[in-house]
Amino acid sequence: MIGKVSGRLLGISLLLVAAGCNKTDTGGAIDAGGSAAAPTPAVVQGACPQVFLLDGTAVHTAYAKGAKDDPTQVMYQSTLVNTTRQCVQNESQLVMTVVVQGRVTPGPAGTGGTVNLPIRVAATDGQTTLYSELTQYPVTVQPGAGASQFIFTKANIPLPGGAGSFAKVYVGFDEGPQGKKKKK
Repeated sequence: MIGKVSGRLLGISLLLVAAGCNKTDTGGAIDAGGSAAAPTPAVVQGACPQVFLLDGTAVHTAYAKGAKDDPTQVMYQSTLVNTTRQCVQNESQLVMTVVVQGRVTPGPAGTGGTVNLPIRVAATDGQTTLYSELTQYPVTVQPGAGASQFIFTKANIPLPGGAGSFAKVYVGFDEGPQGKKKKK
């Protein structure tokens, strides 16, 4: 008899725990005064624009001063490999974080040390540039040690609300002039 009652209580307890796990959090918090605080923005992966690596900009080769296209004068070669992203929707805009994995391989003319990789993140709606910024990302290269991996993160990319349905985000190496942020 005690085993049946214990089994039923255990079953009911498990149901209550499972019901508590399925509760939806509204994101708001109650402060000490009893009023609801402002809700935290919601992560919206389904509406987050895709990130693309373009073939022509996914590889960057740095040559020794004055050399170009001479394989014996390669200081290092860097490659962008994988991407991921996260978006948060607030009242007026979609705020995006882009993460890119890459690697740097020293070349025959490489001496090691810190190199600055010119990585551009740009968002477009097909015709209009919604965002564009060039970052000089420092990576340490060890001579003779093989490839060094790195993770590049660009946070707080502002896009117009609803941009996920029409925007595309591109990440690549860009040796052009340092650009300014474009916001629209």
